[in-house]
Amino acid sequence: MNLENLKIYRRRYIPNEFVDLKKDERVSLDENYLVTRWKPIRQREDFSAGVSVYCLKEGWKISNIMDGEGKTIHWYCDICEFIIDEQENSLTSNDLLLDVIIYPDGRELILDADEAADALEQGLITKEQMIKALRSFNSLLEVIRHGEFDNLIAKLNL
Repeated sequence: MNLENLKIYRRRYIPNEFVDLKKDERVSLDENYLVTRWKPIRQREDFSAGVSVYCLKEGWKISNIMDGEGKTIHWYCDICEFIIDEQENSLTSNDLLLDVIIYPDGRELILDADEAADALEQGLITKEQMIKALRSFNSLLEVIRHGEFDNLIAKLNL
């Protein structure tokens, strides 16, 4: 993959959608991380912009969700499966439904475990995807709980 002309797609299983993130600004890319800046696809009242770090090896997409002044509202962490197509120069981020929100005061909120179970039960995701999601989810929680999340964000200059 190379940053120039990189196509980025987002697939969600619940709700079922496939979105071309062509308006996202591609900031940087290496073998471990893709960084993008973006505005919400549809106007939102709860936030104005974001910066996302696709942690390609870990299976996380960490997004700094910001208000109109660029201040962090919270960090939204998606557990994802990244599919790289070198021929198309594309990255597809399959949202595996498990999410963590981290607030600036350190509180954390785990979301959508029920949706992950529903997706597996309905055959929307495979057993292998769920295993990968649970392992990525666990490793993210370890980073958060051992106080390393701030180091990760600082290292990525966000």
